[in-house]
Amino acid sequence: MNLRDFQYLVALADHKHFGRAAEASFVSQPTLSTQIRKLEEELGVTLVERTPRKVLLTEVGKQIVARARDVLNEVEQIKRIARRDQDPEAGTLRLGIFPTLGPYLLPHVLGTLRARFPRLELLLVEEKTAELVQRLREGKLDAAILALPVHDDTLHAEFLFEEPFLLAAPDTHPLAGRRALKLADLENEHLLLLEDGHCLRDQALEVCRMSGADEKQGFRATSLETLRQMVAANVGATLLPVLAVQPPIAQTGNVHLTPFRGHAPSRRIAMFWRKSSAMHPFLLQLAEVFKGLPRELLDPATLPASGSVQNIEKRRRRRYLEQNAHAKN
Repeated sequence: MNLRDFQYLVALADHKHFGRAAEASFVSQPTLSTQIRKLEEELGVTLVERTPRKVLLTEVGKQIVARARDVLNEVEQIKRIARRDQDPEAGTLRLGIFPTLGPYLLPHVLGTLRARFPRLELLLVEEKTAELVQRLREGKLDAAILALPVHDDTLHAEFLFEEPFLLAAPDTHPLAGRRALKLADLENEHLLLLEDGHCLRDQALEVCRMSGADEKQGFRATSLETLRQMVAANVGATLLPVLAVQPPIAQTGNVHLTPFRGHAPSRRIAMFWRKSSAMHPFLLQLAEVFKGLPRELLDPATLPASGSVQNIEKRRRRRYLEQNAHAKN
């Protein structure tokens, strides 16, 4: 039994096909199949059920694969400790982020990250929360930026910032003419929401529960940009995170943005990584960059009084260009 056998077994568990597992492992299919059989003989158990179309793990096979992932991850951690000791800020970092945050947050921090860690290779993975958490557990990601809460005792959570929501409504909507809203103003509203699997959907449903609003039936968007376009087309109103209205994101006409007064509905963003990660000290430094996001980007009070997306664009575009010019200097 050796590490290579574990790598083959995990690849087979991931791909559920001998040919694809062999290709991912850069070996021939007979080689991988032979090593799996030898591992079964050494352990005295059947690890996989071989069917004509795909491979299924036996119950004992599932347990052993879980342990094999842990072993391979620990070996990788040992290698990373050695590499980080030689150059703590170099190497590759696999960072996950969910799709209703990534396109709106990253333009504001990537320049700072490159300046702060010039030797770091950042590999970004954009997926829904459940998939990112699973990849984090399996060691396929080093860290992930997610919305709280995430219930997993094996993960460390480092709080980054709180992002308020705005009401996005067509210019002719009854609530579009107000300078600010109370949560109760949403009572009996039918909001456009994302499809299942997006954490923003769960957060919007919680706002609906607290305010007396509900979901517009017969419609579920696949992305935040679809929601924005549906508002512009007079289909209805929705909630947008405040970062989603900042440049360099392209803006849309007939979308009126209104902040909430008092304790606005919001989402809390944190960076997560495994408590056992050898990268813990470095990831704390990385998290500080995200914590350094300019506060005005998260402050609905900085929105122009009209709340129209065109006025916001002019003001935010100027600030964005000024910040980039300062970063380059």
